[in-house]
Amino acid sequence: MRSERTNRADRTKKLARRGVPALLSAATLAVGGFIAAGPAGAAPAPATPTASATVPTHRLCAQPAHPGYMACNAVARTDVKQQLSLKRNAAPSGLGPADLQSAYNLPKTGGSGQTVAIVDANDDPNAEKDLAAYRKQYGLPACTTANGCFKKVDQDGGTNYPAPDAGWAGEISLDVDMVSAACPSCHILLVEAKSANMDDLGAAVNRAVTMGAKYVSNSYGGPEDSTDPASDDKYFKHPGVAITVSSGDSGYGVEYPAASQYVTAVGGTSLKKGGTGARGWTESVWGTSAGGEGAGSGCSKYDAKPSWQKDTGCGKRTVADVAAVADPATGLAVYDTYQSKGWNVYGGTSASSPFIAGVYALAGTPGSGDTPASYPYSHANALNDVTSGANGSCSPSYLCTAGKGYDGPTGLGTPNGVAAFKK
Repeated sequence: MRSERTNRADRTKKLARRGVPALLSAATLAVGGFIAAGPAGAAPAPATPTASATVPTHRLCAQPAHPGYMACNAVARTDVKQQLSLKRNAAPSGLGPADLQSAYNLPKTGGSGQTVAIVDANDDPNAEKDLAAYRKQYGLPACTTANGCFKKVDQDGGTNYPAPDAGWAGEISLDVDMVSAACPSCHILLVEAKSANMDDLGAAVNRAVTMGAKYVSNSYGGPEDSTDPASDDKYFKHPGVAITVSSGDSGYGVEYPAASQYVTAVGGTSLKKGGTGARGWTESVWGTSAGGEGAGSGCSKYDAKPSWQKDTGCGKRTVADVAAVADPATGLAVYDTYQSKGWNVYGGTSASSPFIAGVYALAGTPGSGDTPASYPYSHANALNDVTSGANGSCSPSYLCTAGKGYDGPTGLGTPNGVAAFKK
């Protein structure tokens, strides 16, 4: 039997034969649409405007050291001044919990006793302190280690935390804040993998499930590989657990693990207040028809199509399943102080994945033998159908262009309450 190390080495050789070096420059990766994080302690990617057509941003995570490493799918606005503290009665820039509860018709209560796990690489030394600042600002109940609401562990379930990393710390802040916004009464379990390698991240997913989490968010991705179904899908095959994965921030194209048949792949939208309908908010695809930025989508090359997906333009797994706000131009208020200066506006499908995990938690415990990714397909009429926008050019067009019913960038749509996420 071939070892996983041999498989990873083969991936590197295959990329080399294609003319892809093991270490790419950040500029090259930005143009190519993929930035992944390297080993623990790697420096953040340069603050280069790459992620939004309308606002200057930079991606939070470092460039990859070699294949097999994942990128966090978070981007930060660089035109919004960071602030450690706010003036009296001032509000942070970006959307807050009340905005998201309004836009997605979410209950203000619910989820008590449910645990949402966040899986990320590297350590955020300030995670609990920054979470406290976010929740205090918005009047959410305290979520601390002392009161049993917050827990941070390494991928082995202990406290031997990995090396800190500024990029992944920003990702962690975004994740825990978005779970808080969706489900203020939920407990949060942060599991920190020792590196951004898929095997370490996968071990962290397994750890989260072992520790009892029924909802696990993964805000990272990398290029698909032919070995994914055999080598990596095992990390996400957990019946009775809702596992969400961000679809990517590089526009049309498929990332793994969003391509896994066992996860809910979460795309992204631009969310704006206003409009003529009763909802009071409007949404479109995050991205442009030119491609290269925005929510990821498309047809997997390798992963099998789950039985609940019925679209006919893709014989394998289609990405995404559902969506939520991700555009940094309509981004989220996040508090992050590890090598950052407090209040920021972040976006990316790293925002939508933990948010949807929180919505699943509001909806209630999944059936013990279920794959909860199937639930929205049984309740599509309980979602907001996003019908405008595109994240690139493709054929068939629904894989990259929104329309009535299912489409790649936003899946079946965005939450309208929690009914679509119930068993």
